[in-house]
Amino acid sequence: MSHRTVFPRALLYAVLMALVAFSVVAQAPALIVLDAWTRQVPGSDVAAAYLTLRNPTTRPVTIVSIESPLAEHAMIHETKTVGGQSQMRPHEQLVISPGQTVKFEPGGLHVMLMGLTQPVAVGKSFPLVLLLADGTKVQVAAVVRPLSAQ
Repeated sequence: MSHRTVFPRALLYAVLMALVAFSVVAQAPALIVLDAWTRQVPGSDVAAAYLTLRNPTTRPVTIVSIESPLAEHAMIHETKTVGGQSQMRPHEQLVISPGQTVKFEPGGLHVMLMGLTQPVAVGKSFPLVLLLADGTKVQVAAVVRPLSAQ
């Protein structure tokens, strides 16, 4: 092989490797969602969903809203005990710092699903869509657990 054919091939190889590396970086998730679930709530049009969120990036990730075709309205709420009484308040946005994990759990942060459009059986799942400030949509399936689930 002559020097003239080695250089173009090496350059082509370097360009291809850079494109592969870029596509791997570009596909890294901005937010990892784990263990999404809700309790089955027979006869109610309101439910709470729980999940764990992890930001693996070096930048803050902001959730600006949540949607689900199962509910007319979905939003992040937080339950706190103030003066011995439990109070629930909505979160307009939730910022997850780089490397931080945030757990939504009973008695704390949760997704409030209001105006449920259909019942969902235990063991089945339904979609939740987290909308991020940068326009990214993170889709997850939340599993329905029995009413007694903790």
